[in-house]
Amino acid sequence: MTVERRSAPLGRSRRPTIKDVAEAAGVSRSTVSRALTGRGYAASDVRERVLRAAAELGYVPDIMARTLKQQVSRSVGVLVSDLRNPFYAELAAGASREARERGYTMVLADTSLSAQAEGEAAEALVALRVAGVVVTPNSSAVSTYLASHGIPVVEVDRQFAAGSTDGVVVGNRVGARTATAHLVGLGHRRIALFIDETDWTTGYERYQGYLEALNAGDIKVDPGLVVSSGWDVADSRRRALDMLRGPDRPTAVFAANNVLAEGVWRAIGELGLRVPGDISLVAFDDAPWMSMVSPTVSAVSQDTFNLGATAVRRLDERIERPESDSVTTVLNVRLVERESTAQPPSL
Repeated sequence: MTVERRSAPLGRSRRPTIKDVAEAAGVSRSTVSRALTGRGYAASDVRERVLRAAAELGYVPDIMARTLKQQVSRSVGVLVSDLRNPFYAELAAGASREARERGYTMVLADTSLSAQAEGEAAEALVALRVAGVVVTPNSSAVSTYLASHGIPVVEVDRQFAAGSTDGVVVGNRVGARTATAHLVGLGHRRIALFIDETDWTTGYERYQGYLEALNAGDIKVDPGLVVSSGWDVADSRRRALDMLRGPDRPTAVFAANNVLAEGVWRAIGELGLRVPGDISLVAFDDAPWMSMVSPTVSAVSQDTFNLGATAVRRLDERIERPESDSVTTVLNVRLVERESTAQPPSL
């Protein structure tokens, strides 16, 4: 015997309105509005009655209608490059908590490093009338577009519009110099750099930090050891396999982000090489897996959660004071030394 259970489809029942709350609480709609928003006077017992009625009915305010009426939005957009990368996921988590604490609703979009997706997301945020946007930009286009619509922007992790747009970044040059100098101090002379790009501020500054450390150690730069290894683990792994199979392979690798470090790590294992016995490895960005593998991986640690939170704080300040000068905030980084770095095999 088959028993059929029927229920109304989701969304079929009518959504409670402010009028329903007013009738349930026995007050006017204007009183409900004052009680729910905290704007204007409502006696404490009346406020409690309204809040109780709203909760019982499951009333949810129409944020878009309120925005259109008041011309003030309590939503902020956050555009990140790739949520598959734990760096961007953690950054978004920090932004989300700070937005919530400051009374904003966060609208999150993953642009997947696509200029088209980034442009479409920016257009959607303009249509939603967000109060401001935090973005890990792919170019200057997104910040320019949002600014042309009067929307405050904070570029986070990297900057394309420094001087005209607020930014929150980390000490990329210092971190890269510290990581490379650590390898130089252990006696390494052939130190490879795996990097995704050198056009953005992140890649350029990390490349410069690498060069500065080599120069300080009186080591001539070998262009063959600077590897532009794409944007993902697979590309980094392929490039690392090619380099490490050669007879004159480097004794150490500095990977300029966590994704590239993972690709190098996988290649080292596939070739049967040992870390750090054959190859020392240090990374920029201390991803969770680096402290879970054996041997553990030395890395430049940045407080990614705080990076996102700081960007939202800066955005909130910009929304409150739109005419103030643009500010770039630089957060500190530190090298976490673990088991993946040691003296080169010849020493």
